[in-house]
Amino acid sequence: MKNIILAGFCLIFINACKENQPEKQNNTVTYPDTKQVDFVDTYFGVSVKDPYRWLEDDRSEETGLWVKQQNKATFGYLKDIPYRKELKERLEKMWNYEKLGAPFTEGDYTYLYKNDGLQNQNVLYRKKGEVGTEEVFLNPNTFNEDGTISLGAISFSDDGKFVAYAISEGGSDWRKIITMDTETKETVGDTIVDVKFSGMSWYKNEGFYYSSYDKPEGSELSAKTDQHKVYYHKLRTPQKEDQLVYGGTAEEKHRYIYGRVTKDSRYLVISAQTSTSGNKLFIKDLTQENSPLITILNHTDSDTYVIDNIGSKLYIVTNLNAPNQKIVTVDASKPTPEYWEDFIPETEHVLSPSTGGGYFFTEYMVDAVSKILQYDYEGKLIREVKLPGIGNAGGFGGKKEDKIDYYTFTNYNTPTSIYKYNIDTGISELYWKPKIDFNSENYESKQVFFNSKDGTKVPMIITHKKGITLNGKNPTILYGYGGFNISLYPGFSITNAVWMEQGGIYAVPNLRGGGEYGKEWHKAGTQMQKQNVFDDFIAAADYLIENKYTTSDYLAISGRSNGGLLVGATMTQRPDLMKVALPGVGVLDMLRYHTFTAGAGWAYDYGTAEQSKEMFEYLKGYSPVHNVKEGVSYPATMVTTGDHDDRVVPAHSFKFAAELQSKQTGNNPTLIRIETDAGHGAGTPVSKKIEEAADVFGFTLYNMGFDSLPLKTQEK
Repeated sequence: MKNIILAGFCLIFINACKENQPEKQNNTVTYPDTKQVDFVDTYFGVSVKDPYRWLEDDRSEETGLWVKQQNKATFGYLKDIPYRKELKERLEKMWNYEKLGAPFTEGDYTYLYKNDGLQNQNVLYRKKGEVGTEEVFLNPNTFNEDGTISLGAISFSDDGKFVAYAISEGGSDWRKIITMDTETKETVGDTIVDVKFSGMSWYKNEGFYYSSYDKPEGSELSAKTDQHKVYYHKLRTPQKEDQLVYGGTAEEKHRYIYGRVTKDSRYLVISAQTSTSGNKLFIKDLTQENSPLITILNHTDSDTYVIDNIGSKLYIVTNLNAPNQKIVTVDASKPTPEYWEDFIPETEHVLSPSTGGGYFFTEYMVDAVSKILQYDYEGKLIREVKLPGIGNAGGFGGKKEDKIDYYTFTNYNTPTSIYKYNIDTGISELYWKPKIDFNSENYESKQVFFNSKDGTKVPMIITHKKGITLNGKNPTILYGYGGFNISLYPGFSITNAVWMEQGGIYAVPNLRGGGEYGKEWHKAGTQMQKQNVFDDFIAAADYLIENKYTTSDYLAISGRSNGGLLVGATMTQRPDLMKVALPGVGVLDMLRYHTFTAGAGWAYDYGTAEQSKEMFEYLKGYSPVHNVKEGVSYPATMVTTGDHDDRVVPAHSFKFAAELQSKQTGNNPTLIRIETDAGHGAGTPVSKKIEEAADVFGFTLYNMGFDSLPLKTQEK
């Protein structure tokens, strides 16, 4: 690595040279012809054209041909980027280091995940006790040749003698569950199929609970699924005999239902949701045969779950009348809210608790940074856990008998390390640190606060090489999400490290709609307030420009899923603000999102076009697919999606790309990169991740006017 002074001098030199260079001309692209059909929907008497409706049919030969033609045009453009291969090689080199997960104990064995560097999927190893010989337990890289079958949820029986693990094929959210004898590694009983949005929760060593939908009519990847069910699978019995425990009634539909057994096997806890926020809550006493379901909450006005119990005393986490969450206690015989007693009260910071070693670990998010407190089961504060720095700590929690806990620590410029925590003494020691070709000491993160359009103060963390010059010419990626109560914590990314190594800036604002400041922060970015999220993101870009981190000519905006919607809405509202737009697996057709797969469950955040005339008009007012205008010069855009994405179906991306290509004015390319045998992101093979990152970064830098990689230019 260059020293700070030299790096700063070189960056100034590059930018000075670039000021005298003519503006780079983009490659010309010949887009495939995308036919338009005369299809019209009517909402509250308003006609809305949908000329690319045919692209929603993921099973048609015509759509398949369109995908091939679009990829041919996109990869034809990308192959002419002179440093695309260099980026891929650099990503592979930095990625190629051993990665470990925190160890955990099941039965007589200690398990941990490893990746030797460039393996497509992580491998689960184990050893007997502390000194046994390590062996491979599950290696998903052997499931097929190209690494597109991934290992999902995994759950061990109480005695550790059996394991149930889920696999995903081609990135789909649909799963298969395989049960195995951990000693012999032989498969036990049926492979459970048609499983989706589910974990596995064992009852003793006898069987497990899981969730599934009926297989939909039509396309498995895009047809609507909105009747979730919880089943109990008894070991060594066929799936057709699995017992339906909850759901499946015509009178009441729940889109997400989960069943979990308490650690002492006394209670089954069932959470039932109609959307991604809010749940009903029930318990069933498993010590009594044919015991009824007892209602804890019969409405979906809160997010509430049972975190633990001691006998009939339940410990419940809730945001009911407590937007930042709290823990309450109640007896299972009278579990409804009027009997709740505060155990760990709500504070000004958002609570995310876990349990392990006979204690509660309460993680608080303080301006998107972790703070961990340790409490006993009487509610007494034992200590604040001293963390190794300012960033994101995760993984606290384990079995009641554990004496050692393992947690991870990371931030935007610090690769994830594992720490060993003595639960009794509170002393942490480094357990494992990655040996990566990246020097964190050469980089820095800074948290700033800016005002959004309505005056709301929003935090943002900006990370880059030390010593950069704030002259407005630094290539910058502004990444955001802003939805579904999801918080963006500081975390290290190999791809972002390569970006920053090239002199790039990586900025992440904590937008409304997320969970960084509790339920009210989330609600301020939902439904009729969704524009707040886009305004926050635009204000973040304005802050970076006003403070000379970058300018519009060197700014790219990026986001995935709900973040893809963020990018699509921002670029259609303010196409002048950025040079490059990178909407990934985005929710882009806001009038029809709820008609695909489990999309109807997102209505808490978005509302639906059928909800009311006012909601329809609001959605249509920002829906990216419906707001691409003729005669507008949009930024250079690369839409990314996967052909097996059955969460946010690729039709969103197909239709948005088609609109852009038909209406774009000027020379900026509008491409779509469609990954095959890939889904929404989880389980994507490392090889595909590297290829996509190289293409995205190459496209971004090329359209910012770089003829060679910034780092290479610095070293000349």
